[in-house]
Amino acid sequence: MARVIADMTMSLDGFIADPDDGILELFGWFGNGDVETPSHNPGITFRTTEASAAVLRDAVAHTGALVCGRRLYDLTKGWGGHHPVGAPVFVVTHEAPAEPWAPGATFVTDGVTSAIAQARAVAGDRTVVVASASITQQCLAAGLLDELSVNIAPALLGSGIRWFDALGDAPIRLGDPEVVQGVGVTHLRYQVTPAGGA
Repeated sequence: MARVIADMTMSLDGFIADPDDGILELFGWFGNGDVETPSHNPGITFRTTEASAAVLRDAVAHTGALVCGRRLYDLTKGWGGHHPVGAPVFVVTHEAPAEPWAPGATFVTDGVTSAIAQARAVAGDRTVVVASASITQQCLAAGLLDELSVNIAPALLGSGIRWFDALGDAPIRLGDPEVVQGVGVTHLRYQVTPAGGA
């Protein structure tokens, strides 16, 4: 069964965007190196250090489905129909849009558990990646996440959109981090300990 991983870039003080949805202070690492990593979006090529390129290559190679919220889908305008990881996109929403931004997304109106189940069915033995704050929080509360992948940018935003706000039955236990040091970013991966686990 596909593992479910939430992946986001976050400031050191816990924000994934500033109050105006800006990400400039966070995403500089996607273009601060000389190693090119092509994506499945024709308009996006990452240029990072080799350490970060290895992280990106792994994500592109192993992601079988992406689950996000409607807000992120709308902000990105559906990634123009080509998410950088090249996987099917499942959008959790109260109501499917009459005119989607781009073709190909599946709009799931019966909750995050259903979206994860549908994404797992499509992903097979590849990874289901969760993107967006609200969906991550809902997945954590429902016990649906296997791992957190956190890309820490060396910035303090002070305010904005927090990745971890409404966590339900906190505290949530995590395993020891796997650490990859890039330039302008530190990549951390934590296994999520099941409720009641050691």
